[in-house]
Amino acid sequence: QVQLDESGGGLVQAGDSLRLSCVASGRTLSSYLMGWFRQAPGKEREFVAVISWNGRRTYYSEFVKGRFTISRDNAKNTLYLQMNSLKPEDTGVYYCAAKMARDWVVSTRGNEWHYWGQGTQVTVSS
Repeated sequence: QVQLDESGGGLVQAGDSLRLSCVASGRTLSSYLMGWFRQAPGKEREFVAVISWNGRRTYYSEFVKGRFTISRDNAKNTLYLQMNSLKPEDTGVYYCAAKMARDWVVSTRGNEWHYWGQGTQVTVSS
């Protein structure tokens, strides 16, 4: 069992930056793909980014490519999401997720992921 705990959300202005963190407990993350999803009010949860178990491969949604950076520190069992040039449409609850897989695969559907955190709210004002 893996427990995921996100932090780092907050209220910022358009153009600002935030760094989200997700600390895992229960098991080492080195055998898991890790990802970020988000859910805006009244909308379905959507994929944001995924990173391979060793951090060497990443994939981003078109909405965040070039502005967000996903990274991980397996020694600290922590996943990160650096968000720059934030826009009001980035507002939502951000969730980290873990998928039991060492092979590289881009899983953009939520039901393909095995563990979820409780989420952290990000609000970007215009």
